[in-house]
Amino acid sequence: MPPAEGTVRDLIEAALRDTDPDGPLRWHVICLLRQRGDLESFIEARRLCAGDTVTERLLGVDIMGMLRPFADRTLPVLRYLAASEDDAMVLYSVLIAFGHLADPRSLPSVLDLASHKDSRVRYGAAYALQHVLGEPPDRAGLEMLRTLAADSDADVAGWASLGVALRSAP
Repeated sequence: MPPAEGTVRDLIEAALRDTDPDGPLRWHVICLLRQRGDLESFIEARRLCAGDTVTERLLGVDIMGMLRPFADRTLPVLRYLAASEDDAMVLYSVLIAFGHLADPRSLPSVLDLASHKDSRVRYGAAYALQHVLGEPPDRAGLEMLRTLAADSDADVAGWASLGVALRSAP
């Protein structure tokens, strides 16, 4: 485990050494940066989002999704990645980040990715949709959740069905 103290760059370098996107070291660092919640953490995450490697972009997105105080600065970066990224895992992480931020301004990007050919991306969209529908829930978003509830991938369909149940309840 990296030390709880140290520079943001030191923590990020430690996280980049954990090549497992679900790795404990990586997520320990992300939690430490969330706790810090400072501008330096946001700036480094934004820098990673423009990285040359999938590993860098994934880490940047995962950090950004945890920095809610910076949502106004984070959403444009994530929306850009949602429109320009080719890697399915990065797109999945962008969608999970949208869900964590729970900001309805991300709904157009989520809807654009909800019919992606990769089931991991559709799963991310099913997760994000229920959190970004707004109040009252956006009709197009609810309709997309219903569409995803009939997805050929059981995980996508299951998560979307839960979202429909939670967001359609009176």
